[in-house]
Amino acid sequence: MVNRMRATRAHRDNRRSHHALTNIQTTVCSECSSPRLRHTACGNCGKYRGKVIIDMSVAIKKAEKKVKSKTAPAESK
Repeated sequence: MVNRMRATRAHRDNRRSHHALTNIQTTVCSECSSPRLRHTACGNCGKYRGKVIIDMSVAIKKAEKKVKSKTAPAESK
């Protein structure tokens, strides 16, 4: 690359000025007071704006089954 084509530090840094990371915006769940992402159902109670969106009892059973299936082959060896 020839020196005349090189972008100056100012041009390079102006281009990179939009690359900064921002903090994740969280709110407190009104039902269980755990932190959750905005505009998403709570991962702890499964509610969004007072309505049950995710049936957490089913999700917990599914997670337990997954953990159980991962540990079962290890015990048989």
